[in-house]
Amino acid sequence: MKIGLIGAGWIGQHTQKETTMNIGFIGAGMIGKAVSTQLAKAGHDVLISNSRDPETLTETFEPLGISVGTPAEAAARDVVFVAVAWRDIPAALAGVDLSGKILVDTNNPIIMPGFTRADTGGKTSSEVIEDLAPGAKVVKAFNHMLSTSYDEGPTVDGAPKVLFHSSDHDDAHAVAAQLIEDVGYVAINLGGLVTGGVLHESPGALAGRVFVEPAAAK
Repeated sequence: MKIGLIGAGWIGQHTQKETTMNIGFIGAGMIGKAVSTQLAKAGHDVLISNSRDPETLTETFEPLGISVGTPAEAAARDVVFVAVAWRDIPAALAGVDLSGKILVDTNNPIIMPGFTRADTGGKTSSEVIEDLAPGAKVVKAFNHMLSTSYDEGPTVDGAPKVLFHSSDHDDAHAVAAQLIEDVGYVAINLGGLVTGGVLHESPGALAGRVFVEPAAAK
């Protein structure tokens, strides 16, 4: 089902990639693999890591043009994605210095098995990430669709899909929007982590659905 979306703030659409970004991924699960693969195909310099030895990732990721390394090496990149299961986030970010980094939060506060919402103490999931990564410029993005939706590509019947981003930092918004556009999607700015994040984190109103650019929806 294609859903056109109106009434949101647009960030520039389908711009040509202006610069190669140095990107690290903490987490190599389904979302991490899907998004890192698209970013590497778009020409970005991507390194991915997990909680185990980097050699466990070599066979899967190096043929895709993605370097493998440790979480510390991923955190040293200019832009860092955290893409791990919710229960594993505290351990994944422990001891990793992300101060001053743009940290892309692709996560949802869901406990598996059972698909139940985690207790976040009344905060959005990205606010919890902020607490775990002091000094980082957190932007929530690449989180509202299933990994299979990324694997199917950035369009539906020729209409570009929409990805959302929310942050309290203008530069983090700009980077997220550029990365979204670099991989062929339309970027929509939903505002701050609280007002916007609650909309596109699961089980928010926008989570788990595929939206397309209104002008292209048929």
